Amino acid sequence: MAESGWRSLFSQDSLPDTQHWPDCLSVLKTAFDGLNGTQDLAAIKAWQPQLVAALQALDLPAWRISQVLSDHNDWIYRHTVRESLDEMRNQGWGEPPCDFCVLTLGSGARHESLLGPDQDNAMILDDYPSSRHNEIDTWFQALAERFTTKLDVAGIPLCRGHVMARWPLWRKPLSEWCEQMRLWSGRRTVKLVQLSNILLDFAPVYGNAALASRFRRYVVELMPNAGLFLDEMNELQQETRVALDRFDRLAGDDQDAPHQQALNLKRQGLLPLQAALRLFALRKGVAEQDCRGRLAALAAAGHLNPAKAAALSEALALLLSLLLEAQMEAIALGRKPDGWIDRQRLSDSQQLQLKLALQQIRSLQKLAVS
Repeated sequence: MAESGWRSLFSQDSLPDTQHWPDCLSVLKTAFDGLNGTQDLAAIKAWQPQLVAALQALDLPAWRISQVLSDHNDWIYRHTVRESLDEMRNQGWGEPPCDFCVLTLGSGARHESLLGPDQDNAMILDDYPSSRHNEIDTWFQALAERFTTKLDVAGIPLCRGHVMARWPLWRKPLSEWCEQMRLWSGRRTVKLVQLSNILLDFAPVYGNAALASRFRRYVVELMPNAGLFLDEMNELQQETRVALDRFDRLAGDDQDAPHQQALNLKRQGLLPLQAALRLFALRKGVAEQDCRGRLAALAAAGHLNPAKAAALSEALALLLSLLLEAQMEAIALGRKPDGWIDRQRLSDSQQLQLKLALQQIRSLQKLAVS
């Protein structure tokens, strides 16, 4: 399979047919054979570490593996929505009363998921007469409750912050989404910026993707003029410090650290990078959602030096690689994957590379303001 084809692994309704794969992909074929034709979504989700191990054996970089993992999660999403729709038909609910689009949010939307993400999702409905609100919203609430419950059973847990389409805040017609963003972006309010940071990285996973495209166009046109709102977003992202002390030594913030040498590389590395790039992209009217895409678009438009964009892309690759390795080790030891790494496990070269990567991210946080 050519590199350009990795993203097609989970593009169909069924799992890929490995029968005619070349010998060079035998390790990946063996991983898929380990599923033994199961239809159980929980077993298919729990299989992800075997998928990662196979892709690592094929020397795929962590950023590509994170894309494939996100694609696999999308595949699970689609199955849960289809199963929920079938159940509703069989129980007399009928067909969807209007067009809709289920969105993934956050790392899933950026296709930068690692192991163990929880749910972040929303739903855009096509506009409908207000007189039919109770009827239509009740229908889609039932759908959302079903598929989010199925995702939870499959191993993608319910969001503890309630960022799911089962709640009205995350389920509404397109015109109401646009009006909500117009109102949110017109105020400098911390809570509204925090909610927007979750919402503004979104991608369609099921349904009419044109609804998501229309919402994205609206957001891209709206945000460059939302100065006060973006200023507050900058204040928040500046507060998220990278894992360096004032002498540029690797140092965690000690918040909930499992041991003295632990660094939360997700909270103090990956999230600051993603937040700064989101802010930069919104200021410049860039539509891309993922970090690599945003870096390429910002560089192509002349907003970011190409060498700087390349250095930040390398920083992203390093963070994802270190986090994925730590998560695989945690799973091997019977622990849940998380955002922590052990700096004592890093070689001198890795520590130096990580320091340079975090310095690049810190400088991006300053650039994102302009």
